[in-house]
Amino acid sequence: MDSEAPKLKMFFFHYILGGHLIPMIDLARVIASHGVKATIVTTPHNAVLFRKPIHRDQQLGRDIGFLTIDFPAKEFGLPDGCENELSTTSGDMFTKLFMAAMKLQEPLEKLLRKTQPDCLVSDRLYPWTACVSNGLGIPRIVFDGTGCFSHCVEESLRRYSPHEKVVSETEYFILPGLPDRIELKRSMMPDYVKTENVLSLFLKEALEGELKSYGVVVNSFYELEKSYADFFNKEMGRKTWHIGPVSLCNRKNIDKLERGIQTSIDEQTCLNWLDCKEPGSVLYISFGSMPRITPSQLLEIAYGLEASKHPFIWVIGRILRSTEKEQGEKDEDLLPKGFDKRMKESKRGLIIYGWAPQLLILEHKAVGGYMNHCGWNSIIEGVTAGLPMITWPFASEQFYNERFVIDVIRIGISIGSEEWVPLKEESRVVVKRDKVKDVVDYLMDGEEVEVMEMRKRAQDFAGKAKKAVERGGSSDASIDAFIQELSKFRRESNGVMQPVKRLDIHDDDDDHQKELLRWVRICHEFTSL
Repeated sequence: MDSEAPKLKMFFFHYILGGHLIPMIDLARVIASHGVKATIVTTPHNAVLFRKPIHRDQQLGRDIGFLTIDFPAKEFGLPDGCENELSTTSGDMFTKLFMAAMKLQEPLEKLLRKTQPDCLVSDRLYPWTACVSNGLGIPRIVFDGTGCFSHCVEESLRRYSPHEKVVSETEYFILPGLPDRIELKRSMMPDYVKTENVLSLFLKEALEGELKSYGVVVNSFYELEKSYADFFNKEMGRKTWHIGPVSLCNRKNIDKLERGIQTSIDEQTCLNWLDCKEPGSVLYISFGSMPRITPSQLLEIAYGLEASKHPFIWVIGRILRSTEKEQGEKDEDLLPKGFDKRMKESKRGLIIYGWAPQLLILEHKAVGGYMNHCGWNSIIEGVTAGLPMITWPFASEQFYNERFVIDVIRIGISIGSEEWVPLKEESRVVVKRDKVKDVVDYLMDGEEVEVMEMRKRAQDFAGKAKKAVERGGSSDASIDAFIQELSKFRRESNGVMQPVKRLDIHDDDDDHQKELLRWVRICHEFTSL
């Protein structure tokens, strides 16, 4: 950056989902390390989640901090402190949380008008921030937290509608126009793509907001998805900067341990258990922060892991419970009788109930495989750790991401899941214990040539990921180019402040009441993401 010019002031506005919030904080820290004044716009209780790492960055001389705006939890019947998805305990709470988040437009606009930053980086799921920032003469940058590949898949589906040319949910179809041969089934597609509903319209608004924005930053690195980065840029017309993996900003163990909410296990217990295992012998299992696994599926996974004989760390997050009996039981009581005790006594399995220090675990030399739900954060962190994967997608764009892992970078094997399921519903298909055992054995035995080649490719990508964020690497250079372009925009722009049309969902006007009803419907549908 030009030392004579004032520092670029960049604001970062994260979403209410844990998988969106955490990488946005990492992104702000990465940008601050390049000499930008980075300010995270957050709410009081969310600020607690990242206060300590931000303070450590400040002690290193980085110009990073946060500003808070009030979250209207009580106004929507939420308990005090419920400001993100990680703090919800039911679908009803999640709906109210989503509604409350839509009320952040006015306080954000007031803050932007008062502070006049040079740029606003906001989540794709806040499409209204495009109107707010454009109205104030501030360039809006989209941060989605996913890679380019899934957007390219979505574009192929929009342009060519290949899923409408097959008659069966289980029939494969080819996605036209993409750099690689990618096949999907209709059963793997989100409902909101196959049939238009209020959620489809909301995501269309998100796309329109993206098109009105200055550009997109992507938590990936060019070498990982080169063809799709070019497709996203040239074929889809997006101005894009690959700036990841942003998780690599967490260099110290304390940063990895304190990333997200409080971990359910202390660092030393976790590391001591791993230190006793052979290199590459441990399978790490985690399906993200959203409730996906049912009690019946939990049992099958447990029996399959026990039968496989391979050591494992299993993070049991929130379980999708449907009956009163299940809701009243402790997590450990939903496992096979004596399973937890047998795993502890044999030291073959470490079960973590709640939140785990994922980065700390993934990078340990004892870990040799990663079973996950194909959320982008999990994929990019697994790639960075150099681990082959067992893919088990459930919802959102996860089936698209699975194709990327298996067909494009070729470092994964599928558990066999083929049914996209809304968050609020149970899967009609339970993967049986024998299948779990067979897939785990295939990956962790490591005797097949295919597995050895997967492992080699995964390690190669890990090296490229680390090189990308080093000085002169592709992501490092992309960040510099990103900052230079925004600095140029600041010099050439007048940044005239204009009034912004906002949504007040408590207004009595008929049009606003209709808008309120629409948002209520979207909120109820949103749990299908």
